[in-house]
Amino acid sequence: MAKRSIIFLGSKPIGYHCLEYLIAQQSDLQLELKGILCHENTSFASANSLKALAEQHQIPIFKTLDEMPSVDILYSVQYHEILKPKHISKANQIAVNLHMAPLPEYRGCNQFSFAIIDGKIEFGTTIHQLDAQIDNGDILFEKRFSIPVDCWIDELYHITYQASLELFKETLKDIVNGNYIPVTQASLIAERGTQLHFRKEINDIKHIDLDWASEKIERHIRATSMPGFEPPYTIINQKKVYFTENGSKNHYLYRNQRFEF
Repeated sequence: MAKRSIIFLGSKPIGYHCLEYLIAQQSDLQLELKGILCHENTSFASANSLKALAEQHQIPIFKTLDEMPSVDILYSVQYHEILKPKHISKANQIAVNLHMAPLPEYRGCNQFSFAIIDGKIEFGTTIHQLDAQIDNGDILFEKRFSIPVDCWIDELYHITYQASLELFKETLKDIVNGNYIPVTQASLIAERGTQLHFRKEINDIKHIDLDWASEKIERHIRATSMPGFEPPYTIINQKKVYFTENGSKNHYLYRNQRFEF
């Protein structure tokens, strides 16, 4: 049987570990990895460099989407660019995306934050077909799980990360062999609802209004206190004043006021 050709597009640690697994499975799945496109975040690059991993295995690295040749499969995992129809059409069999959120509920960015703000009790991760709209294509596979009570964003991220890597590994063979039944997202919207969020929205939801109910303040703090990123804040005298952790995640201080939850 002739090998199927595939191009991988990815970034971040989840992209690295999915690519690592894909490389290891090439022989068993009769795949030929024709190349990758990647976006290296400097905070991840040293330990999780997709470029270094590709170079180690002598896999071509394309600089732009336009450089991609036609292949059987395009597989995107946290790739930073939105593919245009001319790029998607380079996949003769299928183009898919691993989206670290349930669909159609949370399309776009900041999905972990909005799920906590919305008080959701369930989250998930999804593999869907790529189309010209953001996270809009037919669902091929998904994995869902309960959100822990009083969950913080970093905890939800790590749970989703693990579930996403498991879903990638469990379904790669089926993606390659075409063993899936697409489900349109439109058929699920009445039951599940849908939202589309953009990266720039994070600045708005980090802005805490001290006139809010304490429960709302608490949800926004849990939803936006991601280690390594700007913390939630309020505005005093036209200046940002940050909420900072005091000993544990259940004790936050703003000046002399203690928020306990």
